[in-house]
Amino acid sequence: MNRLAGKVALITGAAQGLGEAMARRMVEEGARVVLTDINEAGVKAVAASIGDAAVACRHDVTSPEDWAAAVAFAEEKFGGFHVLVNNAGIAAGSTVEATDFDTWKRVHSIDLDSVFLGCKLSLPTMARTVRETDVRGSIINLSSIAGVIAAHNSAAYNSAKAAVRHLTKSVALHCAKQKYRITCNSIHPVFIDTPILKGITDTMGREAGLEKLGRQIPLGAVGEPDDIAWAAVYLASDEAKMVTGHGLYVDGGISAM
Repeated sequence: MNRLAGKVALITGAAQGLGEAMARRMVEEGARVVLTDINEAGVKAVAASIGDAAVACRHDVTSPEDWAAAVAFAEEKFGGFHVLVNNAGIAAGSTVEATDFDTWKRVHSIDLDSVFLGCKLSLPTMARTVRETDVRGSIINLSSIAGVIAAHNSAAYNSAKAAVRHLTKSVALHCAKQKYRITCNSIHPVFIDTPILKGITDTMGREAGLEKLGRQIPLGAVGEPDDIAWAAVYLASDEAKMVTGHGLYVDGGISAM
């Protein structure tokens, strides 16, 4: 308990799934959290269920204006923030020939451009918050194991998530050079039991869909949201103060094959 005491985190895509799980675990570990999502009603309901340590606002992560508003909201409510979790994202499955350009741009806008905007527009406030509170900061970017190993039918998603992995390293080196005392790391989940799997579980049935995905993973099962939430807690904590520019694979061993 209290591994994140004194820290404030801003988490995008927090109305459900991984964002919600990370918010709950971070609050359990002593953090206060600002939850954002384009689903305003959903994210406000999650924050209300967590309690006084959580606040929420609507946030389109592809909009620079919405990013500025979310940062200002965090400053208004908690005086700034130490931890940024770029979690919002979508999945899209199709081959390079089957992917239309609008889909390509949409996937990159939500999965990649939002991470760039989040890092760029949050860092001034984060650096000031770290400096004024003398509490270390961290940026955590949700990539995917699909950013490390490719599939024939995930051209846009593979591209965007691979770019998040490398952007993370650039941001980590920038923060180190600026002596911000802010680390930057990426998390690379395998299939996790969240609404992002809805397409396959709706088509095949929940149990059959999860079993099919689990057979592709050496450990034999799809992951749970808390598998990622605890990884994020670690990277946000001072236990990881010497970990930066790193991609943490939470993949059941699939990248070892």
